[in-house]
Amino acid sequence: MNYDIDVKKVRRNCYRQSKVRGEFMLQMRVPGGVMDAKYLSYVEHIAKTWGNGQFHLGVRQTLSIPGIKYENIDEVNKYIKTFIKEIEVDLCGVDMEVDDNGYPTIGSRNIMACIGNKHCIKANIDTTSLARKIEKIIFPSDYHIKVSIAGCPNDCAKAHFNDFGIIGITKTEYDYDRCIGCKKCIEACKQHATGVLYMVNGKIEKDSCCCVGCGECALVCPTGAWSRNPKKFYRVLIGGRTGKQTPRMGKIFLNWVTEDVVLGILKNWQDFSADVLNHKPVYLHGGHLIDMAGYNKFKELILKGVELNPEAMVADRIFWAETEYRSNINVKPVCEC
Repeated sequence: MNYDIDVKKVRRNCYRQSKVRGEFMLQMRVPGGVMDAKYLSYVEHIAKTWGNGQFHLGVRQTLSIPGIKYENIDEVNKYIKTFIKEIEVDLCGVDMEVDDNGYPTIGSRNIMACIGNKHCIKANIDTTSLARKIEKIIFPSDYHIKVSIAGCPNDCAKAHFNDFGIIGITKTEYDYDRCIGCKKCIEACKQHATGVLYMVNGKIEKDSCCCVGCGECALVCPTGAWSRNPKKFYRVLIGGRTGKQTPRMGKIFLNWVTEDVVLGILKNWQDFSADVLNHKPVYLHGGHLIDMAGYNKFKELILKGVELNPEAMVADRIFWAETEYRSNINVKPVCEC
């Protein structure tokens, strides 16, 4: 059958256009990448009933189901009503009305996260819990934002390539009397981190200015001389992105901030975006909005009303290093005939 398809409208409903006319792929949100296994039954039913029998683990940790015909989208949307309510409203506390029309917007992309300290021995924070708190803040919204959360500076979640990258860090504490001078922490820091530990008279000293807060020293210490401070800290990177024209790695905006600060700045994201775009949402990377506003204006608006903890550090300025693929140089092709 022939349809006049509004691709933008369908995309806003969390469906992606296929190379096959009239076919789409549904992207089901999984904030933080963790959910009860029972929800896989939704994926199986959709894939076998309306899709092509397959599903894709999306690169943003969505459950993506291809092969859905345009004429079946309304039925699929009705079917996922319970899934959306249980994930978004019941689990994440999102303030939204759930109806038979499926997802209300794609502006806020699914929040990525590594498994965090619920499993990983290197992780400093509970990434899933934080992702669900952020979901409540940013979804639904027509203003574009990509967020990724990594449990430690290893950054398995690729936080450096998102509009906002959040990394769990720790201020490790040193017990002088428990240290036996085995140098395991020095070796670990040199091999895995920034090499800021050194030996003085049989005990450990640290150059705190360059510590990245990974916690490797606490992980390898055999006597517990190094331990993670129970207080959770975060590093926030901004402006990272992929893309064909100007991909770049994000830069540090905030360091040693608490969860309240992280949630506070994200609460300001929509107002910042509206200010830059004159209250007319455009599907642009958040990094582009930061560029349009300028760093100083961004900093002013995103920190508005946010109370920084005593340990917090804020970047005075940011120097972007972009890969620029476009060129003004006209080069004549060499004829190989």
